[in-house]
Amino acid sequence: MCGKAGPAMRQFLDFEKPVAELESKIEELRHMTEPGGINIAEEVGRLTEKAERQLRATYARLTPWQKVQVARHPDRPRAGAFIAALITDFTPLAGDRAFADDTALLGGMGRFQGRPVMVLGTERGSDTESRVRHNFGMARPEGYRKARRLIELAGRFALPVLSFVDTPGAFPGIDAEARGQAEAIARAIEACLSAPVPVVATIIGEGGSGGAIALAAGDRVLMLEHAVYSVISPEGCASILWRDAAAAPAAAEALRLTADDLHRLHLVDQVIGEPLGGAQRDPEATFRAVGEAIGAALDPLLGLDPATLLARRAEKFLEMGRAV
Repeated sequence: MCGKAGPAMRQFLDFEKPVAELESKIEELRHMTEPGGINIAEEVGRLTEKAERQLRATYARLTPWQKVQVARHPDRPRAGAFIAALITDFTPLAGDRAFADDTALLGGMGRFQGRPVMVLGTERGSDTESRVRHNFGMARPEGYRKARRLIELAGRFALPVLSFVDTPGAFPGIDAEARGQAEAIARAIEACLSAPVPVVATIIGEGGSGGAIALAAGDRVLMLEHAVYSVISPEGCASILWRDAAAAPAAAEALRLTADDLHRLHLVDQVIGEPLGGAQRDPEATFRAVGEAIGAALDPLLGLDPATLLARRAEKFLEMGRAV
């Protein structure tokens, strides 16, 4: 399980360079063997306070494009890490019973706060080897068919469904299209909407296009503070509208893809605060916050009968956009 990353191990984004410089100086001071008349403890304390102020100021004014960069941060905790932290007795379930198992889509049964649940997650991987193995979180049709199978299984055994979404989108390869990618995504969305059990989805990183909606059409949709959720990536939008992927920052602004924007538009139900500097700086605190939010979202749903759940879920999605 991940803990706080030290400055020497931490990867910094471009807009975090002032903080990186301060933290580098702090690290150098801590390793000094000859103080040379400097009160190291006092200087470290002063620089630490300055670095925290700089970090707080930087994250208080993030642009939508910078939020995208945070959501894609290589050190950000992935779906597998959330499952390991929040789900006990997890038993993975594999395959779509038609073609193959898709490792971009994690799924299985376990216990959340002692209660049996079905868990789904799109896994991006945390290093080169795991990213290739999980296809960078881009599921193929067999992944979405596995999701549909597990959601239907959850319905038969009265298991609430929890999903952790972090994907740039469904895999766009020719082989995926040939095997019915669009139909598989549509069927997964249908399974979420028709599940006779509570469905709580959490956007933990990047929620891209239909590949994200396939696991996020739930009774409650939660979203981490620095996650993003959009019908298309900023680069893809810029390539279509401006014929230039370099216009991605402008596209990110126009897409209204941040957690605050989506909550204001009533497209997500709750924004979960992250530690200062993003989830990657303190994964443990992030896991606790997400666990508490999921528990609070799930509890009121457990007492509802299937007919009420389905009616409320349908009303929730039919109402989207009417008040905008």
